[in-house]
Amino acid sequence: MNWKKVAIAAGVGALAGYVVKEQISNKQGVTPEKALKIAKEAFKKQGPISGSWIYMKPEELNKNGINYDVYRGGISKNQDGETSQFEFYIDTETGTIVDVAETTA
Repeated sequence: MNWKKVAIAAGVGALAGYVVKEQISNKQGVTPEKALKIAKEAFKKQGPISGSWIYMKPEELNKNGINYDVYRGGISKNQDGETSQFEFYIDTETGTIVDVAETTA
């Protein structure tokens, strides 16, 4: 009979560990790698990209009076023989692109 109690306790412990892991990973939000993938997919809709980068450490951005925790990154595109550079900001919790601006080289 003791083996049944041990098996039940192990099952409950495993289930509790899984639930805690899921809650922690949901609070983490979007990883920098996922944020870069989101940006690249959005830019590819308007043509091929030639390069990309992202800072791995979140930053704070104030946009229209609202503070966001964001990842900052960049995309390079070749258009008509010229390279255009864009900087983007992606919300770390939702993966929403908060801002995009073309940069001057």
